[in-house]
Amino acid sequence: MADGKSGVTLSVEGLTKRFGRITAVDNLTFEVAPGRVTGFLGPNGAGKTTTLRCLLGLVSPTSGSTRIGAQPYRQLIRPTQFVGAALESTNFHPARTARNHLRIQCLGAALPPQRVDESLAVVGLTESARRRVGEFSLGMRQRLALAEALLGDPGVLILDEPANGLDPAGIAWLRGFLRNFAESGRTVLISSHALAEIAATVDDVVIVSRGRLAHSGSLDSLLSTTESHVKIAAPQIDRLAHAVTSAGNSAVVRRTGPNEIEVEGVSAPWVGALAFRENVELHELTEYRTDLEEVFLRLTAEPAPTSPSGATS
Repeated sequence: MADGKSGVTLSVEGLTKRFGRITAVDNLTFEVAPGRVTGFLGPNGAGKTTTLRCLLGLVSPTSGSTRIGAQPYRQLIRPTQFVGAALESTNFHPARTARNHLRIQCLGAALPPQRVDESLAVVGLTESARRRVGEFSLGMRQRLALAEALLGDPGVLILDEPANGLDPAGIAWLRGFLRNFAESGRTVLISSHALAEIAATVDDVVIVSRGRLAHSGSLDSLLSTTESHVKIAAPQIDRLAHAVTSAGNSAVVRRTGPNEIEVEGVSAPWVGALAFRENVELHELTEYRTDLEEVFLRLTAEPAPTSPSGATS
């Protein structure tokens, strides 16, 4: 296996986990590639946390497997040097200082003690190192959890809701940190409900619903298949609308104001070129595409209830 400073592929294959009669994860398969940030998305109860816990060897699968590179997590030697994880930011003793908490973690993982101050510096907690964790805000505890995950200088980061509690500046910092971490060839998997932030951060998305895979692939490919429309404002809007509908394509034109229309089925550059040929002055030309939130809601929507006869209501 590669050293801990290199990213590796995370693999989930046919993963199923049942708790009694409840199936939390149902035959789930996906991969997370190194050198990229992957968002792990799904509604509450979709099985995200259970999947992450299986990846980290905290929960045993009912069937299927998970691997960090070529091995299950439990077979890794010195796993903290391969995988850094933060699934919650509440497992701190409130009376310990941030530095002492990390010192204990370093001691348990046989890591060099200088990693404590190095990790605190990375997450911006150097000035708060001597403060008791009980005095920390939620955002500061999130940073401390990330510092703990970084102690082994790992090649893989697995984070659950890492932006929770961060202020806008902290969120922007986290986005840049994760991008740089992945661009160095390492692997990032983050679970989050903050879809707008995910859309601004990740390269790939894995979406689960009711324990099953709903989508796995690049964010760009997911959004490129969605519908878009172009909003146009122009003094000669009737002339332009006629030109659009006469162009022999499948464009759908809707009037939205005295000098405004929306057009589906064409791109903004196509409309701009047409307006130029028709000598139409444009006051607005904006293309709107379905965003990640709309796609997410469609992919994870609950099925319509059925009547006893099988007809949908």
